[in-house]
Amino acid sequence: MNAGPVRAGTGRRGALRCWQPRPAARWRLFCLPHAGGGAGSFRAWAALLPPEVELWGVQYPGREDRFAEPFAPDMGALVDALAAEMAPHTRRPYALFGHSMGSAVAWELAHALRAAGAPEPDRLFASGRRSPATATTGTVHLQDDEVLCRELDRLGGTSAEVLADPGLRPLVLGCVRADYRLIETYRPARRPPLHCPVEVFAGDSDPEFPAGAGDPDGGWAALTHGPTRVRVFAGDHFYLTPRRTEAVAALVRRLDPALPTGGRPWPSTP
Repeated sequence: MNAGPVRAGTGRRGALRCWQPRPAARWRLFCLPHAGGGAGSFRAWAALLPPEVELWGVQYPGREDRFAEPFAPDMGALVDALAAEMAPHTRRPYALFGHSMGSAVAWELAHALRAAGAPEPDRLFASGRRSPATATTGTVHLQDDEVLCRELDRLGGTSAEVLADPGLRPLVLGCVRADYRLIETYRPARRPPLHCPVEVFAGDSDPEFPAGAGDPDGGWAALTHGPTRVRVFAGDHFYLTPRRTEAVAALVRRLDPALPTGGRPWPSTP
């Protein structure tokens, strides 16, 4: 098992996690989590991907095995650090998958990598969030803990038991608040469109991406010269958890329809 690279001279682990290295894989899939989330939320995907796809989870600082590191102060700092680490791994075809806040990080990464001379991703998967140009921002990160808890309840995905635990609650809310500050203070710059296809995934009852809106692709089509397609799944903002197998199979088909879908089931115990 590859635990992830360590940054030379710092003693800190890098951001990339490859749990099942596949040196002969045709594709690399980099997955960027939602606000408050960590790379571990994608670990179960490895068992569902075909051998032709190598999974890399992206770990933001301040959570899971990077818990001791300070949170990223803003989007620019986060993306600069991620792009520097990811650039050497873009020599084979790769795709970026970002969920919620991670979709904005993925879009910024595509531009940062292109500016650094790396190729664009072959696919950009934007899940559970409108495009950076049209997504609305708020001030949740400035509110008290009760408001933050109501926001988590609105979106789903965080159990009431976790938020009621006096040991876990401050850890969860601290991470969520830091990420909300990052995404709510983020103001995307105007840039030339990308050229890669953008695949938009969403839950049909996601309050952040309401079905039936006037622009069903959430404004993503305006950010690329490539094609944009939308796939809607049953579920709310965190549809990826109950619909994991279905979502991964759809992703694989979008990468290459000839690739097999399915894979080994994720074990129910460690």
